[in-house]
Amino acid sequence: MSTTDVMPVLKIENLRKSFGNDVVLQDISIDVPVHTATVFIGSSGSGKSTLLRCINLLDAIDDGVIKLDGQDISDPRVNSDEVRRKLGMVFQSFNLFPHMSVIENITLAPIHVQKIGKEEATQSAQLLLERFGLLDKANTYPDRLSGGQQQRVAIIRSLALKPRLLLLDEVTSALDPVLVNEVLSTVRDLKHEGMTMVIATHEMGFAKQVADEVCFLYQGRIVEFGPPERVLENPLDPRTQDFLKRVHEAGRL
Repeated sequence: MSTTDVMPVLKIENLRKSFGNDVVLQDISIDVPVHTATVFIGSSGSGKSTLLRCINLLDAIDDGVIKLDGQDISDPRVNSDEVRRKLGMVFQSFNLFPHMSVIENITLAPIHVQKIGKEEATQSAQLLLERFGLLDKANTYPDRLSGGQQQRVAIIRSLALKPRLLLLDEVTSALDPVLVNEVLSTVRDLKHEGMTMVIATHEMGFAKQVADEVCFLYQGRIVEFGPPERVLENPLDPRTQDFLKRVHEAGRL
């Protein structure tokens, strides 16, 4: 067994992030082992999206360490573009290029960032589209797709880079409830295939189905974490209990 299979894919130690005087994340420490999904839940403003942006080096941290396969990627001397080649990130707003077809969106980074030949990149993209039932949409433009299809294409675009770690930021929040299952099914498939993921979501059903560990963020701190069946069904912290009660009353559990 190699050392990369023993050490966590992602290790965060005492991360702190603020915007001006507003402390958004504080004392965040987690390990994400290979082939697992860690899901962050919490109210809007709790710091979920900021944490994913810090992992992807889109936001610089104030203190602490972020390690990817043992490498300190939070070191300011690190080449962030090189690190991002190992990370896939999917946003809630899809971020597909509207003037490009589905296949052009997917092959853009492999061709221009990873310098893969166009033919090889296209073949790989077609295989991914076929795998997720979207091969017939290869030459379609994003505005001709449903929201669920656009989000699945955004996930496929990230997978085309063969990431070591996939970050999913509220990927169902912009979707009609009917379309949520399309995306959930895709993420569930990735989970079964062993993709290592960090997910921020407000969908507790989603968290239950894909998480190995659930972390509840409250005012920028992890106040409870553990297996989904315990955190979501038998939380110990009163703040988690209150949050889940409000989620249940809103019909999201």
